[in-house]
Amino acid sequence: MSAKATRQVFGETIAKLGETHPEIVVLDADLSKSTKSDIFAKKFPDRFFEMGIQEANMIGVAAGMANAGKLPFICSFSCFVTGRYDQIRLSVAYSNANVRIIGSHAGVGIGEDGFSQQGLEDIALMRALANMVVIQPADEVECISAMEFLVDYKGPAFIRTTRQNLMAVHAPDFKFQLGKSDTLREGTDVAIFATGGTVQGAVLAHEALEASGISARVVNVASLKPFDAEAVVKAARECKGGIVTVEDHQIVGGLGSSVAEAMAEAGVGAKLHRVGIEGFGESGTPEELYSHFQLDAAGIEARVRKFLGK
Repeated sequence: MSAKATRQVFGETIAKLGETHPEIVVLDADLSKSTKSDIFAKKFPDRFFEMGIQEANMIGVAAGMANAGKLPFICSFSCFVTGRYDQIRLSVAYSNANVRIIGSHAGVGIGEDGFSQQGLEDIALMRALANMVVIQPADEVECISAMEFLVDYKGPAFIRTTRQNLMAVHAPDFKFQLGKSDTLREGTDVAIFATGGTVQGAVLAHEALEASGISARVVNVASLKPFDAEAVVKAARECKGGIVTVEDHQIVGGLGSSVAEAMAEAGVGAKLHRVGIEGFGESGTPEELYSHFQLDAAGIEARVRKFLGK
């Protein structure tokens, strides 16, 4: 399967799901060509709503549509839509509205657009909402499966998609499960927990580490909330070197924090090292930024070696 951005997968999948689910409506905030909601718009123009550059209003309208029996998918760059936190908190979460928030162009993977466009705090914000499901697929197969799950799920949900292409890390028959992570590579020296755009780098780092005698487990975490604490505790007990987390997000409030919480609550005394964004993003190509922040294969390998003292 060829590499594909999960924003593209979202656009193709929602248009397909629209054929069998007439209750689906899609709203966008003047970014439909970028979020790929334009694919749905061309196929179902009477069920697509271009809201203009007004995410706050889009959120309120979607909540009203959900309460009227529709299934709204609202789309914008993740930093813009989650930046309207008050509206999400009250109109969607507190009201338990059946709304799907699509946060596109997440992380530094957006590239040259720079920090003002980079959603780096979105997972932390959405995780803090009591009833908000948070999902970040690692590849095309997982994104399709997660979208199919969200059509039947009841309650608010946030899905984070990438601008950059992601290589396939799952078999074609893989099925997303809410609240569960999946182990992509086995290992006993160290466990690498990764999510979204960093998963491919973790898989490639595993291969390089294996070649030099370091056994690295790679765990993909698409379900960030609810979170698979059992997988963390299992890895902490079985991988003698500890756990490394990798995310295209601030190291505070995201995957690294979730892993730390799971370890602390279980009383597991393993070592933990978090790799992510510390400070603010920068402008550059996605490849340059992933290298700079050590989110690519070479960077992850280097951070793991340093963590293990090897």
